[in-house]
Amino acid sequence: MKKIALVFSFLTLVVSGVFFAPQAHAANEVIRITSPLNQSFTGEFRDESLTQLLLPSGELGQLVFRSMSRERTWVIDPGLIDAITAMTSDYKVLGDEEPTGGDVALSWLDRLKAVTAGNKVISLPYGNPDIKLAKTLAPSELALYLSFGKTRLESLLGRTVTSDTSHSWSIGKSRLSFTERKTYGENRRALTRLSRVVTSEELTYLRARLGQLLSPNLDRESREFFTLSATEAVNEVVNKLRINSGKYQVTTSSVKLPVTVINDFDTEVTVNVSMIPINSRMVVESFKDVVIAPNSKIQLEMGVEVIAPGESVVSAYITDKGGVEVVPKALLTLNSSVIDVRVAWFTTGAAILLLLAGVAQSVRRVRKKSK
Repeated sequence: MKKIALVFSFLTLVVSGVFFAPQAHAANEVIRITSPLNQSFTGEFRDESLTQLLLPSGELGQLVFRSMSRERTWVIDPGLIDAITAMTSDYKVLGDEEPTGGDVALSWLDRLKAVTAGNKVISLPYGNPDIKLAKTLAPSELALYLSFGKTRLESLLGRTVTSDTSHSWSIGKSRLSFTERKTYGENRRALTRLSRVVTSEELTYLRARLGQLLSPNLDRESREFFTLSATEAVNEVVNKLRINSGKYQVTTSSVKLPVTVINDFDTEVTVNVSMIPINSRMVVESFKDVVIAPNSKIQLEMGVEVIAPGESVVSAYITDKGGVEVVPKALLTLNSSVIDVRVAWFTTGAAILLLLAGVAQSVRRVRKKSK
């Protein structure tokens, strides 16, 4: 009877949990959300492979749709989330494939927001670049990749995240070739120069996207493809601020010629315009503090003084207040048959002196013969 009572008491304690072993806390699980670049720098997707990755059975889908421990740390590339978000609206795919991933992308993003709630989220530098290579090629841009990536990811997920400022979560090594590194540097410098006078979000976004070229996830073919795509996008953006090249026929010794400066950015721009002729046939006027409204153009009146007839090419530069050129120069070709009054008087005076010298010489010869 006592044994039965003891057994009953033991079962009661077990049921009540008194004899449960202390619950073991599941180990913190680290989940990395990164993937090779798929969206071109002009906005189109290379193919529909990202849609397949986002399906519950896909590589990225399995990371969010499976059962997992409660203690998790999410390490996320903001550039990838940006691309997936772009798929939720109308997007284009290069080639003949039809874009079909809108609903898949939306479902995946909703699931990501749900499963990351209450967990720590680490924001990698935008584009998941090779940290060592980024420090070598552009240490100042790496700071931009970090800050822009954090801000962007917080906006996309609607929550606060932690930036990987210690670079302890970035892994992998980029195999960017020497030529591709050189092209990356040229594109980066072009955008950095432009940012001296332009504060458009479009420009900052493209600067951040260049970090994707340094990603360890890109194979050789992808590096070549996206390097060309980046160059195309950079040239398109840089061309949004420009001076129209042109040819002019000058018919008077002093004239004002129209020069058009265009700003296709969505923000106001203030620049200096420097005019430098290649020779001394003409003197031309430069401009300071030229204000150009968003998505508009302005016509400047360039003063020209003709010194000597002929052709002169003027290099027209858009610069910041410090005189640093921010976009490629334009060429203005000026042709004139007009002779400046000063030159005319000088030429006439020289002709008279030559005539007098000739007459004097003739007189001397006549006198010698008469003697």
